[in-house]
Amino acid sequence: MASTTAGIKSKHNQARALVAQMTLQEKASLCSGKNFWFLKGVERLDLPSVMVTDGPHGLRKQNRQADHVGLNKSVPATCFPTASALASSWDLDLLERVGVALGEQCVAEDVAVLLGPGLNIKRHPLCGRNFEYFSEDPLLSGRLAAAMVNGVQSQGVGTSIKHFAVNNQEHARMFIDAIVDERTLREIYLRGFEIAVRESQPWTVMCAYNRLNGEYCSEHNWLLNKVLRDDWGFEGLVVTDWGATNDRVKGVGSGLDLEMPGSGGVNDTLVLEAVNNGYLTEAALDRAVERNVALSLLGQDVQNSNLAADHTTHHQLAQQAAEQSAVLLKNEDKLLPLSSSTSAAIIGAFAKRPRYQGTGSSQVNPTQLENAWDAISAIIPAEQLHYAPGYDPKTSVDDYRLIDDAVACAREADTVIVFAGLPTIFESEGFDRSHMDLPGQHNKLISAVCAANPNTVVVLSNGSPVRIPWIREPKAILEAYLTGQAGGNAVANLLFGIANPSGKLAETFALAQSDLPADKNFPGKNRQVQYREGPYIGYRYFDSADKPVLFPFGHGLSYTQFSYAEPQSSSAVFTQGETLSISVDITNTGEHAGAEVVQLYVKALRSAVYRPSHELKVFAKIHLAAGATGTVTLSLDDTSFRFFDQGHRNWVVEAGEYELQIGASSRDIRQVLSLQVNSEQQPSQIAKDIGDPLADNVFNVSDYTFAKMLNKPVPDPESSRPFHDNSSLQEIGETWLGARFKEKVAAGFRANMGGNSKDETLNKMFEEMANNMPMRGLVLFSGGKTSMDDIRLMLALLNHRYFEAFKRWWKIRKAN
Repeated sequence: MASTTAGIKSKHNQARALVAQMTLQEKASLCSGKNFWFLKGVERLDLPSVMVTDGPHGLRKQNRQADHVGLNKSVPATCFPTASALASSWDLDLLERVGVALGEQCVAEDVAVLLGPGLNIKRHPLCGRNFEYFSEDPLLSGRLAAAMVNGVQSQGVGTSIKHFAVNNQEHARMFIDAIVDERTLREIYLRGFEIAVRESQPWTVMCAYNRLNGEYCSEHNWLLNKVLRDDWGFEGLVVTDWGATNDRVKGVGSGLDLEMPGSGGVNDTLVLEAVNNGYLTEAALDRAVERNVALSLLGQDVQNSNLAADHTTHHQLAQQAAEQSAVLLKNEDKLLPLSSSTSAAIIGAFAKRPRYQGTGSSQVNPTQLENAWDAISAIIPAEQLHYAPGYDPKTSVDDYRLIDDAVACAREADTVIVFAGLPTIFESEGFDRSHMDLPGQHNKLISAVCAANPNTVVVLSNGSPVRIPWIREPKAILEAYLTGQAGGNAVANLLFGIANPSGKLAETFALAQSDLPADKNFPGKNRQVQYREGPYIGYRYFDSADKPVLFPFGHGLSYTQFSYAEPQSSSAVFTQGETLSISVDITNTGEHAGAEVVQLYVKALRSAVYRPSHELKVFAKIHLAAGATGTVTLSLDDTSFRFFDQGHRNWVVEAGEYELQIGASSRDIRQVLSLQVNSEQQPSQIAKDIGDPLADNVFNVSDYTFAKMLNKPVPDPESSRPFHDNSSLQEIGETWLGARFKEKVAAGFRANMGGNSKDETLNKMFEEMANNMPMRGLVLFSGGKTSMDDIRLMLALLNHRYFEAFKRWWKIRKAN
């Protein structure tokens, strides 16, 4: 991190010297991108135009026609497991090595910044983009993200942690207003970003589309300046998510540096005019431009390299990552690992046509693609293998003939391996899932096969938790998540014991959607979503409420067993401002080499403020040979005991008695230490007076309690009428004129994004993204061909303000 920080500082000095030589018009022009993927340069000053591109789990560089939603092909690159899978490894070293590989591929393709990783919190499993995010826990999310960022940036390539902040759904993501109290913000939704910034100093942070407590994130001074820069010490630049700009001039003054993609000069002109008329100071403009120039200077070295990526080595790393990330949820009668001498029925189309990555802006064109059928065929002789597809891999519509064929196949074998999960049409960027269920065909298939042959293993391919009504029927379940391009061999190795599962769930699997604390307020209504559950998401809720779950946070089985010795503490007392060291010996008591994730949760036995029953504060993964013992050392500091006090508007370490709970999951605590915490800090009266959302019934938090949490009245949602700049195409489409305008715009938008696709998932994603497009977004995505005058003319017509419409039409006519 030190070398990266020094580099940013040194480039800022060079950038300041260049900006001093620029005209005002040149400065304004550098506030936006050159096109979809490139920043602008200044030729007379030898300032290069550098490239940024998508890639949380693999490089998505497009050579020809550019788009943001994956319709157009990108160059071949290694597709690693998605973040939902990598998070289950709980392995910081692995994430850093994946980051190094991603950085090497960026260097080979002259890419200056990789747009990732994503570390939004998984508030609800129905968020369509959860496959791209790490966890429901901010500590785990932040530490994994920091490891990946450090890996990428070690290669002289930048990253962009995203989407800052509180972007926890796809529905209405471009204008939804997330209403969240500051304590929940600081402890849950911002904490992962804070850890990543402090531990890795990413070159850029990408702001989210949505509003946060009434302000768009692209112009949120408190978020971008007070929190990100003043509190956390961020030194890089803030870039918009593609099309996230609302008010460009206000954004410059509020800490937004770079608008992407380019707006055809529309917003650059507004910035220039704002400086000339005194609305925006030139000093504020200079600050933004200096950061943008510094990024271009940092990226210049990438253009001067001639390194080639080692795709073979990277593919092998992708396989290791998939093996270490899969989670063994269930293994009754030790059915796994399987013997190579067994006869096996392989059932499920995903065995041959794998679901291995998400859909949308993160979609990678893999350098090669394995499947489980081929990998298992290399382990078991052909005469011992049987296959039935069981379902259509794209639609998974009901087809009882396919189920009957699968049942007949299952009866022929000693063991059945069913590959099931979510087809892309069920989860994707651009839209949220409508329910937690697998396709009905998958559920019926699994139950029918298990009835025919109880020696059944189910391998799941999905980006987020699903409901499992058949939990008692198969003997084993392996959650593989979205494994990336090398998932075929990885899954086969895990099933046959060539590799030992060591993944742990980074998210809770609930029994039912109705059990989720955020469910009543997801995805919101009337252009607003209220986070009334406060910090009680995931295990923080389920463990505090003692609510049964399908599988708890941190859960994951192995083919071996581990024992935890009595832990040793460097002190029985922790004093604010100091550090505490906990060591525990872990022994592999089984017959296989394996890895264990040691998790430490902190519990305040008594507190003047509400708190979850316990919270993850540190973790470590240890690899041990059979019979071996190793020592895990865990370090605690103020961040392990503090809470955010709304009255003090600061963190407070509360004195009192605590428990340090060490275990294999949030509900498998093996050892407990008592600890006295000494601190001179005192909770404020405001913090003490706030009611506990859990005590108030987290599913029905009252307006009174929520207002106390917010420390202000619950805001009214923004009205959609009369229509305005941020009205969506779907909203205006409710009118006769709007419906025809929407149809015409959607056709043009589709053409700009790569034309009509035969892929149903991409069409559904495009339709939802177009529906949720705000009117002002049309200016940006048209590259300036549509002006704000055009938009406001249409709005005047939609609002029946005909005299205003005539004046705007006349202005446009005169200008043309």
